[in-house]
Amino acid sequence: MQNTGKTLVLGASTNDDRYSNKCVKLLRKHNIETVAVGIKEGVISDVQIQTGKPCEAKVQTIAIYLSPKNLESFHDYIIGLKPERIIFPPGTENPEFYKKANAHGIETEEACPLVMLNTGVY
Repeated sequence: MQNTGKTLVLGASTNDDRYSNKCVKLLRKHNIETVAVGIKEGVISDVQIQTGKPCEAKVQTIAIYLSPKNLESFHDYIIGLKPERIIFPPGTENPEFYKKANAHGIETEEACPLVMLNTGVY
């Protein structure tokens, strides 16, 4: 694993069929500190899903599991967390937000966190 700092999964769901759920579980399997933020409270493995825009310190990576439209209200929140990078899995691509994040020195990647974790390039 290249990066093992804290990861925030935005769009987390208790639904086992959702990729955000699978991502949280796989992050924890790799012993990566994980914060889950979703629209409903709940628990995935040992991670409590928080709602709203919780204040988190030292988030290295944010994995986005929201459509560009649903992400709009989180733009300032994400920039304010000052992550090193934001990962956009397939279906969440958002070129306009990439520009905004990059302008703040945040790396953006179009990639699948599940594949990255399973191949050791996370």
